[in-house]
Formats: sequence, structure tokens, C-alpha cells
Amino acid sequence: MAIKRDNHTLGNSDSDSQNTLRAHFIQLDKLLEQSRALWQVRAFEAKALPWAAQFPKLATTLWALDDAVLDTLDAEQSALVDALSPALQQDLAALGLDWDLSLLISSFAELSLGSDIGSDDIETATSPRIDLTELAHFSAHIKGRKWEQITAFVQHLPDAGLPVLEWCAGKGHLGRLIAKARGVDVLSLEWQAMLCEEGQAFADKWHLSQRFICADAFAIEDKADENTAHQTNPFCAQQQAVALHACGDLHVRLLQLAVAAGTQALAISPCCYHLIQANQYQGLSTLAKHSALRLSRHDLQLPLQQSVIANPKQQALRHQEIAWRLGFDALQRSSRGIDAYLPLPAIKQSQLSGEFTEFCHWAAAQKTVNLAANIDFDAWLEIGKQRQRLTRRIDLAAHLFRRALELWLILDRCCFLQESGYRVSLREFCATSVTPRNALILAQKSSG
Repeated sequence: MAIKRDNHTLGNSDSDSQNTLRAHFIQLDKLLEQSRALWQVRAFEAKALPWAAQFPKLATTLWALDDAVLDTLDAEQSALVDALSPALQQDLAALGLDWDLSLLISSFAELSLGSDIGSDDIETATSPRIDLTELAHFSAHIKGRKWEQITAFVQHLPDAGLPVLEWCAGKGHLGRLIAKARGVDVLSLEWQAMLCEEGQAFADKWHLSQRFICADAFAIEDKADENTAHQTNPFCAQQQAVALHACGDLHVRLLQLAVAAGTQALAISPCCYHLIQANQYQGLSTLAKHSALRLSRHDLQLPLQQSVIANPKQQALRHQEIAWRLGFDALQRSSRGIDAYLPLPAIKQSQLSGEFTEFCHWAAAQKTVNLAANIDFDAWLEIGKQRQRLTRRIDLAAHLFRRALELWLILDRCCFLQESGYRVSLREFCATSVTPRNALILAQKSSG
């Protein structure tokens, strides 16, 4: 049973546009609060489906799935929802509950229908004005998928005719293309001096109006000194601030500083919501601050748990690593006599070419776990494989809600900007096959 969206609820008329993003946030907030038992879980710590008694049809459906199809389902949100939602609907009906499961396949593109920014407000360039020969130089040393993201971002960037601030610029690949394609001044902020030097050298070589400043984004004060603006705070009102996949608190800091400066236009693609300094998520908008949801860093990783990039070999290695980790986890619980999970540090891919026995001895040394001399490592590995079958199904159920949670987080940012006097649009700037983090927040300071 495929779930269909009722686009009317998104608001297509001008009278609806002001409230579309806010209303959709409220709908998502309700669904996420209702469904916490299914997605706010720690699969590695579970010994059974933690919600099986409440949702027996969903549990039966998950165990009936062949292991070989799990990755394929997990890679495509609509396929995952189509596979699991009928069973979940049956469980909800038996419980007398009514959840709006159509929200599980909400699209950023759908929400752009209710945009606060209309086509009459901003002209969006259709393609960078740069010839193929020059384009080859600009894309040198940039991985293909990353270059696709950069060019798609620029194609959707409103041509505001303003100088641009590139936030968390790295070597300034995005800013470089903007400077060339749009013919505007670009100020690229990056905290690593070496990257600034490399980016500036390229800009100078190609006579681009791009300048780098080396600064710590978290050390910038909210209010700029007019006499030393680019030294203490690079934000100003007559400016367009852009960020492509600035992580966690970094893009949140951009929003806060831009709002404080009254920056006229923003274009941001958020990423890595879990990379925050606080232990729990701090809402930006009034709606999020009043929400009953409490999101840990672990919860904030849920939207990122979708890979459309890994090849079969990478997927096989990832499954092997998880089975090994779970096998050792069962072993260490038995060896220590303590039924508690021990998180292990990251491992090198080369370690997976060895034996499970070697991995266990390495892991035991990392956590100071004493292992007996006569351990049947094959038996513990089998336990790890069986636990992996469980965790994959727990994760698959949680992944039903990853899109909803990501949209909740993005709409928190949108509503914050609206509350701060901006007209806001949300859209997809590229296909999920290029990157699942394909949401683009566009904001323009209201004139009134």
C-alpha cells in the first residue's frame, strides 16, 4: 500500500505560504512525538525488537524480509515506507491510534510549493556562466560527486547581485565557482590556514575576486565593529551568505550571526546535525523550543543513516565490521560479567582483512578486558551475526522516520529565520543519488 501525499496540506496559494513551513513543522512534531518508541532507540544495546509487543505486525514483517533486500530498501525512502507502512498501519489500527504516515515521505521539493520567496522576488540563475575549458580547471582535484553538489548548488543560488560570504569554505571551491559564474566579490572564511593559502593561490592565479580570511567560526562575536568588520565579524547587511554542508553547530552559528547582522540573503545546505557542543539539541525557533522532543546526539544521527553512495564491497565491509563489533560486545559482556555495552573506537579498514580473533584481542586491549585462553571465537562471531540481523531490523524501522526528523530539524531553521524577519524557501538542489543531504534553505530579509 503506497502512501500518497495530500499536497493541499502544504499550501499552494499565496495566502497559505506564510504559514506553510510552520504548519508542517507542527505536523512533524506530533508524528515524531507519537512514534518515539520506534525511532528513539539504540539498536546495539537491544537483545530483541524493543517495541515488538506494541507493534507485532511490523515485527513479523521485518523478520520475514530476506537479509539480501535490506540494503536496497534502506537506500530508497519511498520503497522502505511502502514495504513497512501497511504492517504499521495494521498495528496502529489495533491500538486505536491514528498517525499521519504520509509525512514519512515528505519532500523538500513539495514544501517549495508554499515558498515565502516567489519567482518575482529573486531571479535564480539556471547555469554557471563559464566555458567547458575553464570548468575543467575549476573541477580539478575535486571528487566527481562533490563537484556535482557544488555546481547544482550554484545553479539554484539566487542571483541577488550581492557580495558573497562563503562560510566554512575549505579551499573555497564553492566560492570560486560563484566568483567566476556570477562576477561578484566573494569572501571565503576558513579556519585552517593551509586551506586558505591554497584557495587564495588558485583565486589569484585565475584573477578571481575571491579573498580568504582565516578565522574560527565559533570565536566570531555577534556584533561587528564597523571599522574592522572583516577582522572581527565578516557579516554585514548587504551580503549573501552561503554554506554547502557546514556541519552541526557551524551552520547554526552562521544563522545566528547572519540574523544578528541583518544579512540580506542566505543559502544554506545543512549537514551532520549531531555535531553539536551541547549534550542535547537546542531548538532555534519558538516552536522547537516548546516541543516535547528531547534529542540526543545519537538521535540526531538518524537522518544521516541513509547511504546511496557505498558500493557492494564497502557495504560488505560495513556489515562485517558491525557483526564483529556485536560479536565482541557479546564476548566482553560474558568475560566481564557485566551486561553493558562498551563502545569501541574506529578501526582501520585493513583490520577487517584479518581474523575475528585478532579483532577481539585488539578490542579487548582497547577496553582492558581480560579474555580467557580457551575462547571459541567462531561461536561468538555467530552470535555477532545473529545480533546484526536484529540490529539491522531495528534500524530499518527507525529509518522510516529519518526523513521526518531531518525535515523537522530543517524546518526549525526555517521557522527561526521567519521569526527573524526573513522570507524563506525550502527546496532540493540535487538528486538524492548525488547526496541525501540535498535540502537548500533560501532566505531573504523582508523589506518591511
